[in-house]
Amino acid sequence: MSTQAAGASHPVGLSIVVPVYRGAATVGTLVAELSKLTPEGGIEIVLVNDGSPDNSGDVCRELARTATVPLTYIEHARNFGEHNAVMTGLRHARGAYVITMDDDLQNPPEEVIKLYDHARRGGFDVVYTRYAVKEHEGWRNIGSRFANWVADQLMDKPKGLYLSSFRCMSALAVAEVVKYRGPYPYVDGLLMQVTQRLDSIEVKHFARAEGRSNYTLRRLIRLWLNLATNFSVLPLRLAVLAGVAMGMLGLVAAAWVIFEALVGETPSGWASLMTVTLLIAGVQFLILGVLGEYVGRAFMSANGKPQGVVRQVIAAKDPPA
Repeated sequence: MSTQAAGASHPVGLSIVVPVYRGAATVGTLVAELSKLTPEGGIEIVLVNDGSPDNSGDVCRELARTATVPLTYIEHARNFGEHNAVMTGLRHARGAYVITMDDDLQNPPEEVIKLYDHARRGGFDVVYTRYAVKEHEGWRNIGSRFANWVADQLMDKPKGLYLSSFRCMSALAVAEVVKYRGPYPYVDGLLMQVTQRLDSIEVKHFARAEGRSNYTLRRLIRLWLNLATNFSVLPLRLAVLAGVAMGMLGLVAAAWVIFEALVGETPSGWASLMTVTLLIAGVQFLILGVLGEYVGRAFMSANGKPQGVVRQVIAAKDPPA
């Protein structure tokens, strides 16, 4: 998409979508720093309060009233998750390019222009950021590496491409991603299905200015499940392979028992029988669990579980022409 074409069809050149959760102490600073930027085509900010339990809503409403750049505020009726909040924000973004970033100031606002210019000048649909040094907690870094390894195995993406939440997307990619209405979105998985014009650049990464990470182990596991079950049937195929392997093991064990009986030896007893039984039972329960996860998600989708419920929207006030 050329810059000229983008400017002709989009009110602003760049939209910044920020999911807000426990961000009352930092989102004001973030908006102030973003408001100083002057990207080609102009800038707008979209804040999505994802049911934050603190006073982030009051802070964001005040920012919408006093912002010096167009700022849209959206409030979810409850907490739906980061990717759900991003999807809601993308539906309200009007830019030729859209950057998503967290509210915790770990991604320096001054890197936004670098990311935006790299995407539009290179004609990329998606540009991810990578970090020379990540300032997350140790367990969070391990979780991120594991999630990216899983993505390498399950998704059609360049091997080793780091999937970060600080990313830039073209309007084309955004328009396709927001067509997904299921209750379990995984933005990066959707992007991989849309385009192969991908790239990444290195940016700075700072320690959190306030508080601790909102990502708990439970949230990370839920994210892995969204990735594994929404965008690949590989877990089902692995379950089939596990079943075949255990079936073959059972045949080998049965043949061994028959051989022992034929040569006049007493067949192996209780310990070996219980070992084989427990192995087979364990694999069966694993397969049932995988199938149950797929069936449960299909049921929730068919039952109309919402991707997000918007309680309030304060639309951006564009500056006078």
